[in-house]
Amino acid sequence: MSHADFSSPREAARAFTPKLAEFVDSTLYPQIWNDPALSPRDRSLVTIGALIAGGHLDELPAHLRRAVSNGLTNEELSAAITHLAFYAGFPAAISASAVAQTTLAAQHDVNREADRATKEQSS
Repeated sequence: MSHADFSSPREAARAFTPKLAEFVDSTLYPQIWNDPALSPRDRSLVTIGALIAGGHLDELPAHLRRAVSNGLTNEELSAAITHLAFYAGFPAAISASAVAQTTLAAQHDVNREADRATKEQSS
């Protein structure tokens, strides 16, 4: 199986390194993401910056969606990526911009479709 056979990098990692996935599930999300020292919104912003600076674009779509659900707007994400261009490099920011545009446009379409379905059910 190739990486393309999985719907996300996390699924691929879970299949190949189950102990790593267990560590992520038992430590990263319940302890690190729930630490009250940073708000979920701020934590998302820091995570996105680290992913972009490190060139880890495979993980970026999931974290962009999470950032929006944690309260960041598309405008704030755009500003963060622009800011990162000067610290992480223009190629990293341009690549991240393409991922963000695709991810957030798709998420917008999903949200719009869900809103339409909800309105139809309530009618």
